[in-house]
Amino acid sequence: MSISTRRGDSGETDLLFGKRVPKNHPRVACCGAVDELNAQLGVVRSAEVSDELSDCIDGIQNRLVGLMGEVATDSEDHQKYKERAYQGISQADVEWLDSIVRELEDEKGHRFRGWSRPGKAGAIAGAYLDVARTVCRRSELVSWEIEDDYLSVARQFLNRLSDVLWLLARVRDVED
Repeated sequence: MSISTRRGDSGETDLLFGKRVPKNHPRVACCGAVDELNAQLGVVRSAEVSDELSDCIDGIQNRLVGLMGEVATDSEDHQKYKERAYQGISQADVEWLDSIVRELEDEKGHRFRGWSRPGKAGAIAGAYLDVARTVCRRSELVSWEIEDDYLSVARQFLNRLSDVLWLLARVRDVED
């Protein structure tokens, strides 16, 4: 199948399971923001980071793919999504992010001590993580424009993820 279908030339695009929506639909906007977040995390991974951070980001990116699948599914089709056992986002994924926060705060001693100016420490990976954090915040905000309670866990995940990215940026500022 070609990437260029020309089906979007009229200003509409497909959600999963074939429902057509305008390209400015909140689901499309949210998927675009999460896709941008995923791409920005790829930039972070390319910035000569530790294997530990690269593995953490890989885990985040993997989960973002499942999150985008849920967002790209119309509320009428969530059952189909579940029946096909597509990857989604779960409370366990939110808890995974919570465990990263605990590790960074409790074990590594990184705590919120006031606003940080992104890039001040000169750490490129930290600055890239701050950009990813802002894209994550926008992704969460756009997700609230979708009237679908099924996305409550996805919203929690994005909320937690922005906190994790803030902490990881501070860690990178210290390490570099």
